[in-house]
Amino acid sequence: MIRIDPSARVSPRAVLHDGVEIGPFSIIGDEVEIGEGTRVGPHCLIQGPTSIGRECTLTGYASVGGPPQDLKYKGEKTRLTIGDHNTFREFVTINRGTAHGGGVTTIGSHNLFMAYTHVAHDCILGDHIVMGNLATLAGHVEVEDHVILGGLSAAHQFTHIGAYAIIGGGSMISLDIVPYAKASGDRARIFGPNTIGLRRNGFSADAIKTISKAYKIVFKQGRTLKDALATLETELPGSPEVERLTAFIRASSR
Repeated sequence: MIRIDPSARVSPRAVLHDGVEIGPFSIIGDEVEIGEGTRVGPHCLIQGPTSIGRECTLTGYASVGGPPQDLKYKGEKTRLTIGDHNTFREFVTINRGTAHGGGVTTIGSHNLFMAYTHVAHDCILGDHIVMGNLATLAGHVEVEDHVILGGLSAAHQFTHIGAYAIIGGGSMISLDIVPYAKASGDRARIFGPNTIGLRRNGFSADAIKTISKAYKIVFKQGRTLKDALATLETELPGSPEVERLTAFIRASSR
């Protein structure tokens, strides 16, 4: 059963699936689709084209699917796509994509967006991400799975944050952050592997030891990047974690 508070406004061009709840004074615009069991709290604004998956929660005052904050945007039809089991706390803002940036902002599943977080146009976010209060992503940022962004942190446009990284509160991210890293500062620099986070996510002791050795080779031994990558391939062959790390570095443009 769908529950819509009498004070809410829902477009006839919106699609609400079974179990959706719309709270007081919320506005659901044209071309919005909300998945089964998703709960929209009071005073939320959802603009389309936007699709939201199953069992998500918007606790109140969130603004989702608004037009991109980009001076080149001229009203083109772009999208926001959100997966399942995400939580959006108070005053979260998430923008649709831009035509020149691919046209879609994409958010995966099982993510937590704390109060006042912002995701700009054309960002691509994976699964199991936590954005602390007031964390901000500029346009075209990619965040891989299981990343934690501390409160008041901010990522420069086009940066890429690798899986299982943790970013300290108040950090300014101007360059790519490799997978498994802990990074902090203005501008953010890497301080080593995120060993606590890796243990919490079920990485074996051997895998963590291999990642730590890889970090020493790349960041602590004064090697050129070319030499460090070649050393990883010869000294740590067959490790999926090292392969992920080297692939990330080779693909990085920042």
